[in-house]
Amino acid sequence: MHRRPLSFGRFVAGAQARGTLVVQPRMGFSDPALMRAGLLATKGAADAVVGTMTIDSYTRVNDEASAARALDSGVPLNGFPITSYSPHTSRWVLDGVRDAGFPVQIRHGSARPQRIVAALARLGLDATEGGPVSYCLPYGRTPLLDSVRNWQESCDVLAGLRATGAEPHLETFGGCMLGQLCPPGLLVAISALEALFFHRAGLRSISLSYAQQTNAAQDRDAMHALHRLAGEFLPDTDWHIVLYTYMGLYPQTRHGSLELLERSAELAVETGAARLIVKTAAEAHRIPTVAENVEALRVAARAAARHRAATGAHPGLAAAAHTDPADNAVYAEARALVDAVLNLDEDLGQALLKAFARGYLDVPYCLHPDNAGRTRSHIDGSGRLTWSEIGAMPLGPVRDRGRRLTAAGLFDALSFVQRRHDRVIPQHATRSPLPPATRRPAAHRQHTQEVAP
Repeated sequence: MHRRPLSFGRFVAGAQARGTLVVQPRMGFSDPALMRAGLLATKGAADAVVGTMTIDSYTRVNDEASAARALDSGVPLNGFPITSYSPHTSRWVLDGVRDAGFPVQIRHGSARPQRIVAALARLGLDATEGGPVSYCLPYGRTPLLDSVRNWQESCDVLAGLRATGAEPHLETFGGCMLGQLCPPGLLVAISALEALFFHRAGLRSISLSYAQQTNAAQDRDAMHALHRLAGEFLPDTDWHIVLYTYMGLYPQTRHGSLELLERSAELAVETGAARLIVKTAAEAHRIPTVAENVEALRVAARAAARHRAATGAHPGLAAAAHTDPADNAVYAEARALVDAVLNLDEDLGQALLKAFARGYLDVPYCLHPDNAGRTRSHIDGSGRLTWSEIGAMPLGPVRDRGRRLTAAGLFDALSFVQRRHDRVIPQHATRSPLPPATRRPAAHRQHTQEVAP
């Protein structure tokens, strides 16, 4: 049997114990040599780094025939086609790279992940991410019913790895729904519900995601709420919180993009996140190179260390306060949604289906046919994301409605964070334009992040 290094969860816990924030890129290459080189480059970028192999778009929708044709034709894919390469090739990519100090996570974006999960298990890997809701909505075409079934089967396979001595790790993507303009209460609720879905399938090493949004104070409330829900619903689980640097329209200037990255690292430290998924200075312009990902890892790690030294905050430990920081409006909203869903059916998969059918869970601006589409959000004067239309979601007692968002308002909201961080240019900042992707070798242009399923 392929020997397994230190588990993903234990690696993160070890970094937490040292007071170090784990940083992680999002990248994937179809060329095995480039994939290996990318992993090696990021491995030494900071004190605690998780490696990433992102799967290509063909593989995530089970179109292996197209992936094979592209490989045969020498056409670069936007990720690593893990089900198209032989286990021998994939093991070569990882040999001498993945070890006790450098776990590797498979990221894929698939509502049909069974073959991907089977392939990673054959390689001795045991860490991946996603969820029955978050990798189906908002952009996928797979019916939610099928996604729930597919994810149940995949969770069963992952949980079965525990019998081999492994401790498989699964990360929710629910806290990143839509990328932007989804109020934090719904993000926290879906992340918690997906974590509970994983737990009921037998997994005991879980991370819960949340994506940085538009207001730092509201983000702190959301992170504290997610901590509290995890503690309430996952008492016998090795869990941690993973924060994503802002996933919406990214700043176009170098200083703005790096400033936003640093703010996310500080948020992670302040709120007890154990891991941070970074973004790069090239994000608004093109697919980043490996070197730019290495820079982002270093910038984030240094910002986290500086903030920890200045404030005494500790990654993985939520900040103490005279009053419970989780006793806030985001928690009240998320808890109302979670309770409403859990009361629909003892089977959580069925409960999720009923929740979307009844509009108890309803993602704003989401066109998936299984989403009711009756909710809307907007950014208020303080920069907070609030609801303007709640549809059938059971939120009446815990929140007030805001104003309805117009088409012009939607455009402004989408670029809100980008404009805020690009607005003021420090005198010492350099504004030299990033070279376009067309000036880069083709090998660099195939680097990718997650693409909507």
